[in-house]
Amino acid sequence: MSIKHSRNSCDYQKIAYDSGQWDLLKNLRKKAVHIMSTLADFNLPSVVHGSLARGDIKIGSDIDIFIPEVQNSFIVETALEKAGISINNRFIVQATPTYAMKAHIEIDELSTVSFPLMNMRKVEREFYSFGGEINLVQLEANLRVAGIDKRLMLIEPNMSGHMECSIIGRETFAAKILGISVETVLNRVHTLTKRNTVGRTGVFLKKELTSEETFELTLKRLSDLNPAVRRRVKKGC
Repeated sequence: MSIKHSRNSCDYQKIAYDSGQWDLLKNLRKKAVHIMSTLADFNLPSVVHGSLARGDIKIGSDIDIFIPEVQNSFIVETALEKAGISINNRFIVQATPTYAMKAHIEIDELSTVSFPLMNMRKVEREFYSFGGEINLVQLEANLRVAGIDKRLMLIEPNMSGHMECSIIGRETFAAKILGISVETVLNRVHTLTKRNTVGRTGVFLKKELTSEETFELTLKRLSDLNPAVRRRVKKGC
């Protein structure tokens, strides 16, 4: 069920969740708490971002957990393994030549833990706030936060579900609501609008690791072989 109303020149739609969606949200968040608590036990503070932070999940929604600071990959993997959390696949991912490379640890088809392998620029870090992010304490308190989905709709949670409206032409308003820079919002609008026009174009680099490889050693090898990777590593942030 949806009801339209306006606020700050934004035509909002009110979306009410049914019991099935609330139950799914509860179960996905319970799984996220387990993973994030495991990381916290090893002094690895993390956030969960996207629809799970906002609440507008559906069947097939991801559990995307992000450790914001550069980490020793051995510690991250050890934390997961000691808690009995299986690691399915490991990848180094770089969205574009100018973006920081990140370690992606795939737990299962829908659950991933990631962290940067080098310092990120402000616009890269704010990517997570753009979609909505919460830490473990907020997750355990059942908090939901505002964020923008892939349709470029601003999602603002309420007791019955959420309110949503398009941010196109309202980028400054959206940035203020989320507490991030307008530059970040414009950057994401450009990227997602382009994706809607030409389709998903993939990432600049995605390298799967073997069981014997570490993230750090693989990054060094990639840097030795690829000038673009080498430049980004040397640049740092």
